[in-house]
Amino acid sequence: MSAPRQVTGLAAVALAPNPGPMTLEGTNTWILRAPGEEGCVVVDPGPDHEEHLARVAAAGPVRAILLTHGHSDHSAGAAILHALTGAWVRALDPAHRLGSEGLAAGDVVAEAGVELRVLATPGHTADSLSFVLHGDGEPPAVLTGDTILGRGSTVVAHPDGRLDDYLASLRLLRELGDMAVLPGHGPELPAAGRAAEAYLAHRANRLEQVATALAELGQTADQVSPGDVVRLVYADVDRALWPAAELSVRAQLDYLHTR
Repeated sequence: MSAPRQVTGLAAVALAPNPGPMTLEGTNTWILRAPGEEGCVVVDPGPDHEEHLARVAAAGPVRAILLTHGHSDHSAGAAILHALTGAWVRALDPAHRLGSEGLAAGDVVAEAGVELRVLATPGHTADSLSFVLHGDGEPPAVLTGDTILGRGSTVVAHPDGRLDDYLASLRLLRELGDMAVLPGHGPELPAAGRAAEAYLAHRANRLEQVATALAELGQTADQVSPGDVVRLVYADVDRALWPAAELSVRAQLDYLHTR
């Protein structure tokens, strides 16, 4: 495996070897430190993969391990990285914590010469967080986990994920304007505001398509089979992604049913 790639003055990325339709090239494990600092903060250790986690631990000493959310492609390696480094794991969901400290909106994590301000950005999952990264003399960036990806769109993982929450999270991230995006999968993006606006437009378009499908099927949002909607709305999408698309369709139908 190659060495972590330096992306900004504060952030390097180690790409986990778990590529796939849902993970793109793999999970981005972010290694954060100010120039000249020995220690680092790790965001999203990634899957349980011995070589990847050893490479991340070698970039340390690791002072803290943070999770954007609990999906296994981001969190399964956290306990092993804790065992390798002694750093505690902090997350919104207590089920994924190792140590006494969790994470919540408004918290600030200050380690290795950087500060991370915690934003609650639910929607992909109920426990999804984003982190605004600050350091002296460096422009800020935002780590978005799966809320905004570097390429394509993400799944609203119904019923844990909810579309109304997700739209609110996108509107919050839109306010970050030209702040760079360091996503959980795919390449970094130059501007959170533009990325969030594109995601909002995509979701609005999908809702229109679902509403059209309901009219074509002659059924209401609480009556229709989500699979029937997927076959109409996602006909041009790789069928390997249809199970994930059905989760988003369920979220869209729930959203339309409650409006």
